[in-house]
Amino acid sequence: MLPLPARSRPTRAVAARAVAAAVLAAAAAAAAAAAPSGSPNAGPGVAPAASPGVAPVPCRLSGVEFGALCGSVRRPLDPNQAAGVQIDVHYAVLPAVARNKKPDPVFVFAGGPGQGAIGLASTMAGVLARLGNRRDIVLVDQRGTGRSAPLACPPVPPSQALAESTAERVLARLRECRAALQKLPHGDLRHFTTHVAMADIDAVRRALGAERINLVGGSYGTRAALEYQRQFPQAVRRAVLDGAAPPDMVLPQALAADAEAALERVFAACEMDAACRERHPALRARWDQMLDAPPRTVRVTNPLNGLSEPVEVSADLLRNLVRAPLYVPALAAALPPAIAAAADGRLEPLAALGASLATRRELQLAEGMHFSVVCSEDVPPSPAPAAVGGAASGGPRGAGIGLVQLYAQACTDWPRGEVPAAFYRIRPASAATLVLSGGADPATPPRHGERVARALGAKARHVVVAEAGHGLMGLPCMRDVLFRFIDADDDAAALAVPADCAAGVPRPPVFAPPGAASAPGVAR
Repeated sequence: MLPLPARSRPTRAVAARAVAAAVLAAAAAAAAAAAPSGSPNAGPGVAPAASPGVAPVPCRLSGVEFGALCGSVRRPLDPNQAAGVQIDVHYAVLPAVARNKKPDPVFVFAGGPGQGAIGLASTMAGVLARLGNRRDIVLVDQRGTGRSAPLACPPVPPSQALAESTAERVLARLRECRAALQKLPHGDLRHFTTHVAMADIDAVRRALGAERINLVGGSYGTRAALEYQRQFPQAVRRAVLDGAAPPDMVLPQALAADAEAALERVFAACEMDAACRERHPALRARWDQMLDAPPRTVRVTNPLNGLSEPVEVSADLLRNLVRAPLYVPALAAALPPAIAAAADGRLEPLAALGASLATRRELQLAEGMHFSVVCSEDVPPSPAPAAVGGAASGGPRGAGIGLVQLYAQACTDWPRGEVPAAFYRIRPASAATLVLSGGADPATPPRHGERVARALGAKARHVVVAEAGHGLMGLPCMRDVLFRFIDADDDAAALAVPADCAAGVPRPPVFAPPGAASAPGVAR
């Protein structure tokens, strides 16, 4: 945790949160001291008596202006070995402002897999600000992330991201990381699956004395929330799934197909825009030509440090560079001129777009946890293809091909945890559940949300924003929908909350670089 910069004058809300934090800390300490050794709500495979860990104490979270509470629960690494290796699962609470707060806190489930929820505190404090008036916001670093038995690989400096992005280097780095992680006290990588981790989340709920909680998950966090709801239905009051990632989606294959579909939308949007069509004729054909070209080494000015460096331009590198901007429609709108520039031999615009999200700390993943989850839950234990990357002729031509081979090879030797068959079956929702999808999302598009909502049944509602990308909670009007949905008195009222406010979100116009409008129609 980092201290916040001093403020000249605390606001009334901040002061109220400080009082609430102190009250909650005292209550949590008392609850921990009086807690029974077992719980009737413990799920399957949960040790009946875990050490209490550390009761929440006042702390500061980076980017959050008001005080928080930080604590931990002690959990067995292997749920079947209660007396074996123990890990500490850390959590933070953003206390409600009101003294007469609601008894059902909001638990945030981070994405990835591999994001730590506590690192999202600043973002979620803004997104959930209205809910935070009368409800505590709880952020749990899922096992393997943040401070909870972390499985983080040494990060690649952004200045080296281009050179280190080849499949061979990625795989070599993962092998080194895996060997180092397995030497840690918590290095049995089989015990970081979603199924096991959700028992940790419920241990936090019990430690905080909450009978029921509201779930808010984004991306992979929706899979985690679904699994929590499956194991502990009686503990769920309301659930929001933003960008549904169902347990049976088979992540690498789904990402490949969905990223390709998102790139196709970019090409189609350019073809429907007269100015873009005139500036960038045959954009699809030029993209295919680049993918088919043999790898070549060129000098590229790295957008993150301004230094020129030699980079091997391959089909895999090109796909990696287009994938990140597809998550954000405003960035994807700049892909047509960037792809055209790359076809002309200038890779810098595409490299800048590819690096646009690289420096965002909250988006960085604990790669060891990521592969422990994906290799156990999504990648079948079959022989990996002989080569990584390099699309076979006649295969997909978009942004996703190469992911399947990369994950297959990375998972060949990665330890796999046991996943119960029931994990892959979505049971009918026990509480009102709001499923959100962005039509331009390259990772969790509406096809997944539709299937999840159908499986959840009558208590689920699916909302699609056609031109939105990955994640809808950040849209201003959707924050109000989120608040009203969770704050509603009963499930029927929650499911009836109007959610069409974002229907008119427009697709960003195709970006035209300065000077492009004065020279339209220049064919390359």
